[in-house]
Amino acid sequence: MIPTTHPRTGSPPTARQVAYEVVRRVFEEGAYADRAFRALSEGLDPRERAFAMQLAYGTVQRVRPLDYAIETRGRRPLRKLDPPVKAALRLGAYQLAYLDGVPAHAAVNESVELVRAAGLERAVAFTNAVLRRLSGGIRELLDELPEDSPAAAALKHSYPDWVAEAWWRELGGEEALALMRAENEPPETAVRTPEGPLVVDEIPEEWIQEGRAWPQSRGSQLAGAAVGAQKGERILDLCAAPGGKATQLAAAGASVVAVEKHPGRARELEENAARLGATNVAVLCADALALPPDVTGFDRVLVDAPCSGLGVLNSRPDLRWRAEPLPELQLGLLKVAKERVRPGGSITYAACTIHAPENEEVVDQIGLEPDDLGAEFPEFRHPRRPEFLLTLPHVHGTSGFFVARLRA
Repeated sequence: MIPTTHPRTGSPPTARQVAYEVVRRVFEEGAYADRAFRALSEGLDPRERAFAMQLAYGTVQRVRPLDYAIETRGRRPLRKLDPPVKAALRLGAYQLAYLDGVPAHAAVNESVELVRAAGLERAVAFTNAVLRRLSGGIRELLDELPEDSPAAAALKHSYPDWVAEAWWRELGGEEALALMRAENEPPETAVRTPEGPLVVDEIPEEWIQEGRAWPQSRGSQLAGAAVGAQKGERILDLCAAPGGKATQLAAAGASVVAVEKHPGRARELEENAARLGATNVAVLCADALALPPDVTGFDRVLVDAPCSGLGVLNSRPDLRWRAEPLPELQLGLLKVAKERVRPGGSITYAACTIHAPENEEVVDQIGLEPDDLGAEFPEFRHPRRPEFLLTLPHVHGTSGFFVARLRA
């Protein structure tokens, strides 16, 4: 646990100390980076907090090439290093490789101090030596890495091999590389307003508190718009929390039943709907795969399915290391939607991933006729399946979403 004060000066933790602890928790305990950061960064001033976030999230995101560099210059396998040493080396290497505004001596010295503060005096000299070697050429070392195959690109751009292989197969090498680069850059900040999507530099807190806007990527808003909600319709949102799309459908005048399995998230969904004035959203805390029999006969059903999240990797730095495809669950949810929609109604399937086995291959298995969404939203037409939509971060500048609308 990070101390509430510096062990020698008695001052509050620094940005580097916070980032160091986040990195340790993610890789040693399997913690979620955003939750760990939120808990550990309380008390930092805004500038220090922003720096700590950049360090922590960047290190987690770029860990593959960082580890390669550390092993190459350290001449010792990472698995043989004590966890505190590994975390400090990763943090220092990230600053040396990817941050222009941090002096090399500061990156080295502060990382060495983290090892010393962890009580590992015997590892101080080793940490210092490795980082000093890295300071003389880590950028060149990583720049020279090839990217002419999925495996090489996965190392250079810091992705699991299976993700690189999937994108290479589905998009081709050039597009896959462009997508990898895009998902390593910070995402745009977008909100949903009554007037439509709005991209902003920063979201004023009062906008959220007063219900004037909702943080939601343009890709996510497109998925909500593709439902085609009409005033007076009954719509079932099977995977509704935190409520962005449910309240978007309600804003169109539909009556929405929003399903959420977990009680805490269901309460959050209720609070968000209330804040946005969405009185036509009824929250149902239930398992979408085991709904009460009377939850049926809807004009439209939205399945915003749990997925690997390969379209939102730049907004969740640790997701790439824990992502897993969920085609069985997704197909199960589509089957529920098929049972609960009225004859002639529509089912919209959306997933924030760029991965055919979770997208078009799932939809193809349900056996329903798709509407031609590509004709309605030509800018976002799927490159291989024009009846579907696919937003791509490197093309559209927003999160990656697959959307299909099926006719029951």
